[in-house]
Parts: sequence; C-alpha cells; structure tokens
Amino acid sequence: MIHSLTSIHPDARLAPDVQVDPFSMIHKNVEIGAGTWIGSNVTIMEGARIGKNCKIFPGAVISADPQDLKFDGEDTTVQIGDNTTIREFVTIHRGTRDRWTTRVGRNCMILAYSHIAHDCIIGDNCILSNNSQIAGHVVLGDWVILGGMCAIHQFVRVGSHVFLGGGSLVGKDIPPYIKAARMPLSYSGVNSVGLKRRGFTIDKINHILDIYRVIYNKGMNTSQALEYLEEEFPASDERDEIVAFIRESGRGIIKRYSKSSFDEDYAD
Repeated sequence: MIHSLTSIHPDARLAPDVQVDPFSMIHKNVEIGAGTWIGSNVTIMEGARIGKNCKIFPGAVISADPQDLKFDGEDTTVQIGDNTTIREFVTIHRGTRDRWTTRVGRNCMILAYSHIAHDCIIGDNCILSNNSQIAGHVVLGDWVILGGMCAIHQFVRVGSHVFLGGGSLVGKDIPPYIKAARMPLSYSGVNSVGLKRRGFTIDKINHILDIYRVIYNKGMNTSQALEYLEEEFPASDERDEIVAFIRESGRGIIKRYSKSSFDEDYAD
C-alpha cells in the first residue's frame, strides 16, 4: 500500500492499510488512521494527526510551521477528523501556544488551494470551496459552507449552519443559521435551504426567522434586541445559541445590508 518512491520517517505511525502514492513525504511524529489515502507529492509534517478514511490529494501540505512571528518551535499539532477530504494544494498549518492545535472536524471537504492557518478550529461537516483563505485563530461551527475565494480575518467566529457567499471578505463574526453575502458583507437571510436539508422542521426554521427579524429588522440596537429575545421569546436551543454567540462576540457581528432590504417571507 506504500509506494517505494515515498519517504516515511521511521517514527511515523501509519495504520496497516494506509495507502501512500509516490513522491510523498511523511515526517516524524505523524499519525495516520486506517483507510486513509495519501496522494502523490503530499507533504505531511511533524505534528499531524490524521483520522480514518481521509483522502489527501496531490500537492497538499499538512502541519507545516505556522506563519506567526510569535511561534517559537513549541510542540503543537494539526488534527484532521475521520472521513475528511483535502484537495489539491491545500495548506493547513499547525497551532501555536494559543490553542496548541489546528483542528479540522469530521466529514469535511477542503477544496483546492485553500489555506487554514494556525490555531483554527473547523467544525464537522464543513465545506471550504476553492481558494478559501482562513487566517489564524478563526473558529467555524459545524455545517458551515464557504463559497469560493472567501477570505476570513484572524479571530473571526462563524456560527453553525452558515452559508457564506463566494468572494466574501469577512471581518466580523457571523451568527449561526444565516446566509451572508454582498459588499460589505451583510446578513442575507436565514439559511433555510440548508436547514431543511439537515432535517430542521418548518416551525423551527420560522422560529429562527423570527429571532433574526428582531435582531436585524426591528430598529433595535444589538443589546436591546438580545434583551427583547430573552424576555419575550420562548426558550429554545436555537434562541439560546444565537444569543450566546452574539454576547460572546469579540469583533461584533455583521449588519444587515440596508433598512430597505427585502424582508424575507416565512419558510414553507
């Protein structure tokens, strides 16, 4: 399963059925789980922890040193979850002493030429389309989908189930369950299509829509909107997740495009 024209450090630990194609290099202190395929011309550097049944395509570089002037050679890792696909020429850098790891979740697709910088946390079931550029310390929740050529500023947080339009420049946090697009990046409605595909009921989607109407359409500032939601809306996992995300935002959340923007209908 391992081609003779590969270079694998004797201290690397590979499951017996890992397949490694020619001209790839695997450094020391690397672990690769069962059923994983490593394409040709892949470089997997010290600190990589790659799960089961992953696919890593030609030209990818996993666990290179972070591009951070504060990095001082500390012992850090990259963790790749099971069943994740990493396409051509993706780069994923290992962590620094901030989080000690860079993590990509299970069942993700990281498409060609994307970059995930040090100390990022990528949730499960995420899709990063071609040329996604993720700066250091970014957190993406589960089920996030990025359109092609998105660029996300360091320390930004993106909530679960977010759909981000292609070519977006992200400098503020994006709350859960929504779509974000336009220039400057703005709230573009609830990600109702994605939520339906993942089994959310119509009532649940409309509940989320009502929450975001308060946040973006009712003329309140953010603090007023959160207080209103906690006092007037029935408690739910979605309400609590949205409110907690916004309260914990360090960079502030994206705004609505304009007050005259289309007010979306209820889901049906």
